[in-house]
Amino acid sequence: MRLIHEEGEIAEQSPRPAAVIQARFEQGAKCLAAFKEERFIGFLWLLIGGYQEDEVRARYIPLPAGRTAWDFDVYVAPDFRLGLTFPRLWDEANRMLNKKGVRWTCSRISAFNAGSLESHARLGTVSLGSAIFFCAGRLQITVASIAPFFHLSTHSGSFPEFRLDTQGLGGVLSASQDKSTME
Repeated sequence: MRLIHEEGEIAEQSPRPAAVIQARFEQGAKCLAAFKEERFIGFLWLLIGGYQEDEVRARYIPLPAGRTAWDFDVYVAPDFRLGLTFPRLWDEANRMLNKKGVRWTCSRISAFNAGSLESHARLGTVSLGSAIFFCAGRLQITVASIAPFFHLSTHSGSFPEFRLDTQGLGGVLSASQDKSTME
C-alpha cells in the first residue's frame, strides 16, 4: 500500500481516464493504491473536504470539517477481488484517517450496485440521505431526501451541494463502523 501523489504514477495502470484522475488530484484527493510486486491491483480515493463528483453534477460536503472525509471509487482488480486487497486498503485508509483525527467517511453508493450496498451494510453504513439524478444531454434534474431537495441544472457550473453532517452519529467508532453514505 502506498499513497500516490501524482497522476502519472497511476494513470498508466488505472482503469479510469487520465483526465478524471487529474481532476481528482486537483481537488486535493489522495489515492491510496495497492500493489503486488509493483503491479497495480487496486485503489481507494480519499478527500478531507468537499468533493466535486465526476459522474454527475453534484458537490458533497462532509461535516464536521476536518473530522469527516469523503471516500470514493474503491477499485480492486478482478484477479484480486476474493483476496485481502479490499480489507487491506480499508485498514490502511482507516489508519491514515485516524492519525488526522477523522472519525467518519462519507460516500455515494449507487442504488443499482447491490454488491456494494451489501458490503457497506456489513461495515455498518449509516444512510444520511438519498438522491436520484436524471440526466439527458446537458440537463440534469436532482431529487433528494435532503437539502437541496430538488435541483435543476443546465450547465456544468450548476450543481446541488449536499452537506452531510455526521456530528450526531455517536461516539468513537471501530474501524469497521467508520462509514456513512449518501445513496
